[in-house]
Amino acid sequence: MIRKLLALSLTTTLILSGCGQGTVSTPPGNGNANTTPPPAPPTPTTAQAAIKHIVVIYGENISFDHYFGTYPNAANTGGTPFTALAGTPIPNNYVSNPALLTGNPNLNSANNSTATSTVQNSVAANPFRLGPNQAATNDQDHNYNPEQLAFDNGKMDLFPYSVGTPNSPTLTNQTAAPSIANTTALTMGYYDGNTVTAMWNYAQHYALNDHSFGSTFGPSTPGAINLISGQTNGVTNQVGTTGAVIGDGQGGFTDINDADPANDVCSSTTEYFSMTGKNIGDLLNAAGISWGFFQGGFNLSLTNTTKNGVIGSGTGCLPNEATGSRATGAVNIPGNPLKSDYIPHHQPFQYYASTANPTHIRPASIAAIGTAADTGASTANHQYDTLDFNAALAAGNMPAVTFLKAPGYQDGHAGYSDPLDEQTFVVNEINAIESSPFWGSTAIIIAYDDSDGWYDHLTDFVNGSQTSSDAAFCNGAAPTLAGPNSNGLPVQGRCGHGPRLPLLVISPWVKANYVDTTPTDQASITRFIEDVFLSSARIGGGSFDASAGTLMNMFNFTSNVAPNPQVVLLNPTTGAVTSVK
Repeated sequence: MIRKLLALSLTTTLILSGCGQGTVSTPPGNGNANTTPPPAPPTPTTAQAAIKHIVVIYGENISFDHYFGTYPNAANTGGTPFTALAGTPIPNNYVSNPALLTGNPNLNSANNSTATSTVQNSVAANPFRLGPNQAATNDQDHNYNPEQLAFDNGKMDLFPYSVGTPNSPTLTNQTAAPSIANTTALTMGYYDGNTVTAMWNYAQHYALNDHSFGSTFGPSTPGAINLISGQTNGVTNQVGTTGAVIGDGQGGFTDINDADPANDVCSSTTEYFSMTGKNIGDLLNAAGISWGFFQGGFNLSLTNTTKNGVIGSGTGCLPNEATGSRATGAVNIPGNPLKSDYIPHHQPFQYYASTANPTHIRPASIAAIGTAADTGASTANHQYDTLDFNAALAAGNMPAVTFLKAPGYQDGHAGYSDPLDEQTFVVNEINAIESSPFWGSTAIIIAYDDSDGWYDHLTDFVNGSQTSSDAAFCNGAAPTLAGPNSNGLPVQGRCGHGPRLPLLVISPWVKANYVDTTPTDQASITRFIEDVFLSSARIGGGSFDASAGTLMNMFNFTSNVAPNPQVVLLNPTTGAVTSVK
């Protein structure tokens, strides 16, 4: 009996103390049985459910270090003041690699002119800051072969000698630029947040990729075509394209430099070509997805307009300051020469018969913009003016996929545009989209067609080429991708990746103040469109879209509530934040 009582007492103690295998447990929280249970985990969503509109603002001729070399540290010695938000991550740049500012590889003495040099006025140099009063500079050499030579087999140390172009003495004197800007060392110049303020503010509040590259080396035309097809092979119908087109080793041709699209009424009549194969527009048309490419100056009935949007009369393919175009009075810094608003070799869809609008036919109506009603040879065929996008947006008609290309004076291309005029265009467009009912389901991508030859220190070599236009940097590896007409065999003329370029994504669905290190290229934008709207279908035929890195790592779809819903509006002149809602 005593043993039974002791056993019962011990069992009761174990149960009450929670030891052993008793069934009594302590409730969650502070032990109060009435404590509210923890909230349910968020319900994840997908890019396909969250993103209904993609807008690609495709600028001209900027390397990553040229705009983000010292991000997030600005000198604050002129221009718009900039102070980084606490906790801002540092990308792969001069801040994370300070020796690049003091002992740069381009101090290589091979960059210095000698009595026998073919390049004169060349100077070895470290990177140096250009202020906002030096926003207008000369264009640098950014052709296919010179860019490869600047890379010097990956040593990244021959930029002044291979691609540098000095400022003119007049421009240097006008802007009080350092004397080194009047040498080929100008290629080493960079801007900071006092000049490219808007870009830095977008990076602060949204997402920046610091490992994004041109799909191949070369200037605007290859960069534009890579954006929509990931494929510069398949050239046909070529006239006068010596230097712009190279044999691909399989009986076809590859574009490596600039030339106009055939049949565009604004194109050169002596140098042009067409492209075969498919582009992203073909895939969107087949799937019934609305889309459009909107380029400044495409509406040929509008000339005699000003920076402030005052429209006059006149027609023609060359609306510029000389004839009183919308570019009149546009330059913020003295020195920019005159330039056409519409530049044919910046319009990639015009190279493909299936998506071209060679005579610049106007849309049937604002409601038809981007839709199936505007598909075909007798319609605008999805090719429009930037003013058409603004009109459609104001009317509540925003295509699922939009490509925006600024008029020439605002596209950022050194030699005729500048970062301040580019900023005006970019900010006005993004402010309008963020203030529209479409903002909650939109992803805006800011990307560039090429580097202009501006120095950048990073490389990511993935595809070789062995042609007379390729340097040793590209000859050392076999090409890996086929072309649209090569029967699966590798084609020449697509050495890459080329130089590193800025890439930002502005959306309620991106990670805020985030730097993504995923290697990407121009075809990553094509891939993103395919992944969101086309069930990840690929163009095929050797397109880089099949191998391009993803943009998805810049987003956060762990909840069906947008993680970054803030509306950040900027001043289009200064780039400063005017409101955060």
